[in-house]
Amino acid sequence: MNENPCPRWLHWFAVFVAFATFLLVIAGALVTSNDAGLSVPDWPLAFGKFAIPRMVGGVRFEFGHRLVAGTVGFLTFGLALALWRFEKRRWVRWLGVAAALTVVAQAVLGGIAVLDLLPPPLAVSHAALAEIFFCIMVSLALFTYPRWRWDERKTEDSSSVSLRRLALATTIIIYVQIILGACFRLNAFGVLPHMIGAVVVTFVTGWLVTRVLMHYRGLRLLRFYTLLLGGFVIAQIFLGIGSYVEMLHYAAVEQPLPPVVDLTTTHLAVGALTLAVSLIATYQSYRFTAVAGKTVPAHSTAEKAAL
Repeated sequence: MNENPCPRWLHWFAVFVAFATFLLVIAGALVTSNDAGLSVPDWPLAFGKFAIPRMVGGVRFEFGHRLVAGTVGFLTFGLALALWRFEKRRWVRWLGVAAALTVVAQAVLGGIAVLDLLPPPLAVSHAALAEIFFCIMVSLALFTYPRWRWDERKTEDSSSVSLRRLALATTIIIYVQIILGACFRLNAFGVLPHMIGAVVVTFVTGWLVTRVLMHYRGLRLLRFYTLLLGGFVIAQIFLGIGSYVEMLHYAAVEQPLPPVVDLTTTHLAVGALTLAVSLIATYQSYRFTAVAGKTVPAHSTAEKAAL
């Protein structure tokens, strides 16, 4: 099987937009960590004008987030158009369209949340959609890689809970855990559900890592991303504990202080990376494993090299 027909420059463009989207996630985290969500109280205007306001106080975080979001929006539309023009796989082209529609929905949802004074349901929905958008962009960066193919030789999986299902369930659980964290951060409810979610994420991730190391150690890409996922989950545990301890320590302070801002922002950013890595590990499980009894295609020379 030959490499996919996507031009190499288009792959690097997709990688760049995915990285810009990650920066947008960080910019959004800085808004919530600094309690700056209503520093610019109107939308799409800024203090009644189509102009850049004075970037002081919380305004620099809130309006800075809007500037980054606008840039990512233009890049996403550019990527979608480039995919439609140069990408031969129809499903990848439509994934680019989905990215463009998602970024529009995200902008509108964020604007409505501001105009409605950030009610928790809208604010949490904005955060949840941001993670979906990031996952779409990571997927596009991966699928446009010239050596990406779904028809790799599959290793049969005869276990009662297939590796595919376990990896997919892990990704879904991590996504739910991020939403629970957003609910706590945006005052929808307390921290207990997020703590319980952390235990569940740790369990399923440990299960996934153990399965891969015991039965699929020879699948290099699957092993790499699974171990990377385990490392991110461990880092998240410590970041989460540190964030919560700092929040309790400075609970009486009206304006969040740098230790709280730094830890909570890093915790959210690493959470997004954890979700992305789990998603990639899931894709790799679908590339290289198959439920026992299904057809397992033979290696071509190119596929052997890719392994």
